[in-house]
Amino acid sequence: MKKVAFVTGAGQGIGKAIALRLAKDGFAVAVADYNAATAKAVADEINSHQGSAIAVTVDVSDREQVFAAVEEARSKLKGFDVIVNNAGVAPSTPIESITPEVVDKVYNINVKGVIWGIQAAVSAFKAEKHGGKIINACSQAGHVGNPELAVYSSSKFAVRGLTQTAARDLAPLGITVNGYCPGIVKTPMWAEIDRQVSDAAGKPLGYGTEQFAKRITLGRLSEPEDVAACVSYLAGPDSDYMTGQSLLIDGGMVFN
Repeated sequence: MKKVAFVTGAGQGIGKAIALRLAKDGFAVAVADYNAATAKAVADEINSHQGSAIAVTVDVSDREQVFAAVEEARSKLKGFDVIVNNAGVAPSTPIESITPEVVDKVYNINVKGVIWGIQAAVSAFKAEKHGGKIINACSQAGHVGNPELAVYSSSKFAVRGLTQTAARDLAPLGITVNGYCPGIVKTPMWAEIDRQVSDAAGKPLGYGTEQFAKRITLGRLSEPEDVAACVSYLAGPDSDYMTGQSLLIDGGMVFN
């Protein structure tokens, strides 16, 4: 019987790459996204390649929706083994421009969305009477504060702390909790960050990317598939003895 993975923000970018990779690894995948059309497109792509997937529409900032989406996946796919709390937003936020509205939006999705995902996964694992794996999207910005991204960076520091605490709290239930920390990934989210940072500096598109990319030791931007490979490891049996860790998969932007 296939193991079941639930991936949020899976309609595009890193989340899509994760969903496709986990399907390739043999998981039945719940493709969860705020955008029903993109979620369906990814699920259809998986199913067209002899995989097993369903599309689930969810706003991760809404606790009830997250619980309902996880239960839908558990019911339709006949199990629940892994959750990837991938959904997130990353607006440019120079310190003096930060508003209550942007803080609420980022923290509701990036932090509360992870908390609700953790809670819903624990409930599902208990219902299935076994442990499982919780995998959270952190960022290299959750290790080193990034300029112009104060709210996003702080939200990812929060996710890293949640990952460590949840790992300790949930270990007795046979649940591991880990995170993955991408750098600059060629996705629609990064294109928007570049636009905002470049505009704020009065520079042409590409300026923001150029400034951040100087710090990449391997000399290239990340593909979404690079990140998906890391998540594949965290979702698979080779990471069974790992918990509380947030793995940097950033091409060498941050060294610990």
